[in-house]
Amino acid sequence: MRVGVLYSGGKDSAYATYLSKLQGHIVACLITIIPKKPDSFLFHYPNVKWTNLQATSMGLESVKLVSCSEDESKDLEIALNVAKDRFKIEGIVTGGLASKYQKNKFELLCEKNHLKCISPLWLMDPETYMRNLVKLGFKIMIVSVSADGLGQNWLGRIIDNNTIDELIQLNIKNGLNITFEGGEAETFVIDSPLFSKAIQIKETKKHWYYDHGFLEILSADLTNK
Repeated sequence: MRVGVLYSGGKDSAYATYLSKLQGHIVACLITIIPKKPDSFLFHYPNVKWTNLQATSMGLESVKLVSCSEDESKDLEIALNVAKDRFKIEGIVTGGLASKYQKNKFELLCEKNHLKCISPLWLMDPETYMRNLVKLGFKIMIVSVSADGLGQNWLGRIIDNNTIDELIQLNIKNGLNITFEGGEAETFVIDSPLFSKAIQIKETKKHWYYDHGFLEILSADLTNK
């Protein structure tokens, strides 16, 4: 099936892209919504503009839309129809793991627009999911934190097995979701099995607001692996 991937640049949409290809789907494009406000319930905010480097590294074209309304689902519907017309997609791939709110929104939009909704990560075991990312060679940078136990020192950190061990301890201590499904953190993928080139982060700036913040990527480029 020809599909478009709802793509934020983070680990979930990147892994969903990878799995959808393994399942035999043809990834025709990436679909990226740039939210109007940082506290979007549907879409990632930090560094989404740099998804163009990821798309180039995967040899894919993208449909990008800056959200301009309070109802983000309307903007997504516009983007879906652009992708249908331009790339002849038949389905949409999402990177949702456990958010019923997001899943219901996306499924309703797909049904309305005669598209199949594919969620390859849905209800995957959190630790298995995170360990698989590391094992497969996904290089994932934490670019936003907003949870007890995640301080400024987590910004810019690359997820490895030691990081996952620490997240598991935070889960035991205060219930933190180790996949960040509840918005505890956001990520940006700088390398993956689908990338022909890795992303080199050249310059960043930390923005911190008492107990939460994000890492803004100011300069980046593609580099040979």
